[in-house]
Amino acid sequence: MRQRTAPVKDGSQTAAGFIGSLIWTASLLGMMSLAVAGFAAAPLTSSPTTAPQLAFGNAFGGSIFGQVRNTKGVPQMGAGVQLYNRFEELVGRGLTNDQGVFVFAGLAPDVYSVRVFLASFVSAERRRIAVLPSVQNRVNIDLATVLGGMDLGSPAAQPGNTLMSDDWKWVLRTSHATRPVLRLLPYPKDRGTVSSSTRPAAFSHTTGVVKISAGDAGSFAGGAEQDLGTAFAVATSVRGTSRILLSGNVGYSANSPLPAAGIRTSYTSKMADGSSPLLVMTARQIYLAPRAGAGESALALRSLSSAFLDNLQISQRVSVDYGIQLQSVAYAQRTSSVSPFLRANYDAGNWGKLRAAASSGARPGELVARDAQAAGMPGLDQGLAALGMVPIVSRADRQLTLERARSVELGWERAAGSRTYSASVYEELVSNAAFILSNGRGVVPRADLLPDLNSRSDIFNVGSYERRGFIAAVKQTLGSHAEVSLAAGRTGALLTQRVAGNADDSTSQTLRAGIRQAQRPFATVRMAGILPVAKTRVSANYGWTDFHVLMPAHLFVTQGATQDIGVNIYVRQPLPISGLPWHMEATAEMRNLLAQGYLPIGAASHGILTNSPRAVRGGLNFVF
Repeated sequence: MRQRTAPVKDGSQTAAGFIGSLIWTASLLGMMSLAVAGFAAAPLTSSPTTAPQLAFGNAFGGSIFGQVRNTKGVPQMGAGVQLYNRFEELVGRGLTNDQGVFVFAGLAPDVYSVRVFLASFVSAERRRIAVLPSVQNRVNIDLATVLGGMDLGSPAAQPGNTLMSDDWKWVLRTSHATRPVLRLLPYPKDRGTVSSSTRPAAFSHTTGVVKISAGDAGSFAGGAEQDLGTAFAVATSVRGTSRILLSGNVGYSANSPLPAAGIRTSYTSKMADGSSPLLVMTARQIYLAPRAGAGESALALRSLSSAFLDNLQISQRVSVDYGIQLQSVAYAQRTSSVSPFLRANYDAGNWGKLRAAASSGARPGELVARDAQAAGMPGLDQGLAALGMVPIVSRADRQLTLERARSVELGWERAAGSRTYSASVYEELVSNAAFILSNGRGVVPRADLLPDLNSRSDIFNVGSYERRGFIAAVKQTLGSHAEVSLAAGRTGALLTQRVAGNADDSTSQTLRAGIRQAQRPFATVRMAGILPVAKTRVSANYGWTDFHVLMPAHLFVTQGATQDIGVNIYVRQPLPISGLPWHMEATAEMRNLLAQGYLPIGAASHGILTNSPRAVRGGLNFVF
């Protein structure tokens, strides 16, 4: 049997076959590369077509086909369509035809974005359109019209608009949606042109005040308003929707050679839903007299607080005011507090307004300051008054303490013509209550006393008390420049009693044990007005009660009546000085002129406890 063997090829034939295969493969790859490059570099459609028309070699490329319509489904012709690659680079542009159709053919596989522009419509965009080989992507775009909310005038020519050729002008003329852009009519002379100058300025309605004063200042006790000597306030509007208020106070206290200062800034913004959130930041540094017998220099009392307030309109009649305040105080030691508060308001129509409020921690002074501004108090004065409400601090058992109060209050207020009626009931529990103690350094151990700011007295911690009270008030407006009000009620007051034991043993515990509570009535008459010729603003009130007791003042947040002690007079006189870029006012303030509401304590009744000391102060205001 003969065996068949394969022919043996020589080396030249093998090399020739290998070279031929390489040439054939290179030719095929070159043709494929040219085809793909042609598809990637092919110009995109810039004229309208009714269907995608793919060129030679289209089997390796994809396309994007779509239609532009309005919200009612009507095709929009003449819409500008732009194509962007994944790097947000413009790679093509075109216009829709009379059926609103556009097409981009021969696209290399990639991720694209399509943007559509048409006069009188809001521009639209479709992102991340994945194009695959030989795949057609359909994109329908609906444009929302803005003609109903715009007043069209003479538009400025758009530079670089190369798509507006003569062949397409007839398209825009026959389209109802795009016809207004061709009406080159003069803008009415009685209406301002739309330009950048008509936009709200970055800062507007800027006002300021500088106050210089001297005399008796307030105390820490009761959170009395502080006036260190020189105060300033600046308020401005930001873009017409927000307002910034900056206020400061600087001066010297009576017992320290080092200056004291405080600064407060608030930011409020008007939201679309009608709310006005308020953010407040306050910082203070006050040097107090050295502690007696401690051999130290003057120590700095530093406080930092932040508050947030907002209001929520639940329904047409119900709204809620809420907020929170954070405080941190340092004086050789550090202590902090968190103070939330909430107030619900119900508008009962002809029956008036009902309010319910609750707070815990520090008293909601920022809420009261905001109410005062809403009632007509100038924002600058409101900022300075809020800056003056310092934290109520004291010392107990050698520790720094903050006064805290848990309060629940219900109130009613009704306006009937020129007369306003109001009433409130409340219950509060106060811990670490602080009051001014005069001549107390021989009665109370020095370690439990905190030096007062502007007097030679001290601050004494009387412990805790719980009380209930009510108030009813009526206010009568007399014309447009005067009003008179009367408020009366009954609340808890502090009294002293004899404690069994050694009469010479006057410790902090025995003094606190000798203070008890009792219900006492009170009444306040207030008159305020503007003198017709001199334009002098005068406000005077008299608060009557049992002046042998100590009656702490409650901060009402459900109605506008106040509780005062003794005779108090406030005067503001404008000065007729012309030719200056500001106007000037002279001020005078006299508090508790009859020195009423002082409570003697101690074994020999040498110490005097009060929350409203007598004070006289005057100053000069520069209002810008």
